Amino acid sequence: MSGPLEDLRVVELVGIGPCPFAAMVLADLGADVLRVERPSAVPETAPSGPYTDPLHRGKRSIGVDLKQPSGVALVLDLAERADAVLEGFRPGVTERLGVGPEECRARNPRLVYGRMTGWGQCGPLASAVGHDIDYIAVSGALDPIGRSGDRPVPPLNLLGDFAGGGMLLALGVVSAVLAAQRSGEGQVVDAAMVDGAALLTTMIWGFRAVGFWKDERGTNLLDTGAPFYEVYECADGRHVAVGALEPDFYAALLEVMGLAPGELPPQMDREQWPATKERFAQVFRRKSRDEWVEAAEGTDACIAPVLAMGEVADDPHNKARGTFIEVGGMIQPGPAPRFDRTPAGLPSPPLWPGQHGVDSLRSWGFDETQIAALCEDGALRLC
Repeated sequence: MSGPLEDLRVVELVGIGPCPFAAMVLADLGADVLRVERPSAVPETAPSGPYTDPLHRGKRSIGVDLKQPSGVALVLDLAERADAVLEGFRPGVTERLGVGPEECRARNPRLVYGRMTGWGQCGPLASAVGHDIDYIAVSGALDPIGRSGDRPVPPLNLLGDFAGGGMLLALGVVSAVLAAQRSGEGQVVDAAMVDGAALLTTMIWGFRAVGFWKDERGTNLLDTGAPFYEVYECADGRHVAVGALEPDFYAALLEVMGLAPGELPPQMDREQWPATKERFAQVFRRKSRDEWVEAAEGTDACIAPVLAMGEVADDPHNKARGTFIEVGGMIQPGPAPRFDRTPAGLPSPPLWPGQHGVDSLRSWGFDETQIAALCEDGALRLC
C-alpha cells in the first residue's frame, strides 16, 4: 500500500463495525494494519474461496489467545512496535485482558490508544449495551430525521457507527499521532458514537439558535419540509433528488419543470411549502427519472438521480473519478479522500483471519523462533 500514512503501524484488536472501519480508513491511506483476531476465527485449513468482508481490505491478521499470558505478551510486544492500537470493546474489557492503555503505554510512551464505544469511557451509560440507533437517539441526531407527522427514520447505521464513530476515531488517532510526533508522548483517544453523532448536528444547532429550525420534523429547510429540498417519484417509479436551495438554483429548477415563478408562492413562504410540494410532485410524475436528469443536464437546477446500489458503479461521474472500485472481485467504495502527492493505492483484498500471519509478524520484527514458540503453546494461531 501507498498513501500519506505509509509508515504508520496500527494494531487493531478484534471488533465489529466502527472500529474495523476506522482501521480500514487508515489502511486505505497506507497504514500497516495488523488485526488481532480470536483464535476461533482462524480457519483450521487454508480456505479455497475469497474472504468477502471489505472492512478488512488492506489488512493482515493473526489469531491470538488473550487468555494465555504469552498471548497477552505478544499484543504488548506489538504495541511496543506500533504507533497506535485500536479497540472497540466495552469500557474496562482490555484492562481485564491485560492489554489496556496503561499496560500498552508502559511499553511504548509514544503509543496512541484509540478506544471506540457507543457511550464513551465515562458517564451513567458507559457500561450499558446499545447499537447505532440507540446512540444517535440520545445524541439528538435521530429525532429530526423523518417526514412531518411520522416517526423518526434511522439512516441505516451510517451516523453512529461510521460517520460519528469510525471516521471520528480515525481522525482522532491521526491527530494524536501528530501530537506524539511533536511531544514524544502518546495518549488515549476516547471516541464515542454518541459524541460523534452529536457533533454532526452542529449546523442544525446553529439554525435552531436563531429560530430558523423548528423541532417539528419534516417542516424545515433540510428535512423534507421544503419543496426544493426533497425526493420525488417519477413516472417510472424511480426517484430524483432536488436540492435547489439558492434563489438562482430555484429559478433554474422551475424552468426545467416548466413552471413560471408567478404561478407559485415565493420560494421561502413556509406556510405554502406543503402546497408547492404537492404541485412539484404532480409535475415530476410526468416524466421518467432519466428524462428529468437529461432535462436538467447543464443547468443549475440541482436535480440528481437517486441511484440504487446496483447502479452507482456505472454512473459516468462515479466511473470518471473511480469512486467505486473492484477489490477481490467485489465492487465497493474506493479510498477517500484523494491526495495529489501521496495517493492511496488500490487496496489489497481482505484476507482470511490468520492468512499470511507469518509474513505479518516477520515484518513487525518477530523471528522464526518466536513465532514457532507462540504457535507451539497455542497463544498464536495462523492460517
